[in-house]
Amino acid sequence: MRTNTGPPDRKRPSFIERARRAQIVEAAAAVVAEVGYAHTSFARIAEKAGISKSVITYHFSGKDEILRLVATQFFGQGWQYMEARIAAQETAAGQVRAWIESELDFFGAHRTEFLAMRDIMANHRSEDGSYAYTDELAEEVDGLAEILARGQRDGELRPFDTRGVADIILRCASGVLESWAMDPGTDLKGQTAVLLDFIDHAIGKDPA
Repeated sequence: MRTNTGPPDRKRPSFIERARRAQIVEAAAAVVAEVGYAHTSFARIAEKAGISKSVITYHFSGKDEILRLVATQFFGQGWQYMEARIAAQETAAGQVRAWIESELDFFGAHRTEFLAMRDIMANHRSEDGSYAYTDELAEEVDGLAEILARGQRDGELRPFDTRGVADIILRCASGVLESWAMDPGTDLKGQTAVLLDFIDHAIGKDPA
């Protein structure tokens, strides 16, 4: 029997504690996807998970901690899926295509989690009022820009501002996902193919 009444030791959580936290995070993602960031509450998360609010407060310090974990955990899972597919490509152009294609493919297969992550990243703020995920988004742009720069050094891609183009490519991918988020009937695979063709023409060297 547990003798302490405080939160579990975060350094050495038991299997049961990890499973309970995962259950809460999953329920929170479903609630955000259904009712939006502003209307997500402990009460709704508890109802979705089939537990009491006290169980949530035992495992988490507040709603902000849960929602940030929803976003960062899903983003991390997405990157894990993408990374191997990007690394498998030998050319910069191939890696750019693999980046965008695998990102849209992963998010497309996890609609609920994507809707939750999207809403959280758009609305979650740090204590100073700034957007909470600015650093993560900048890191993503920097990573894609690095691939583009290598393609230019290798003579594979035409000259352009690599960071600016990386930002545009990622915003285009976000736009495709936004259309799909608003209308689940959107042909995500078809739109992905159109976007990849556009990117190929935008970054490739002009024919001699």
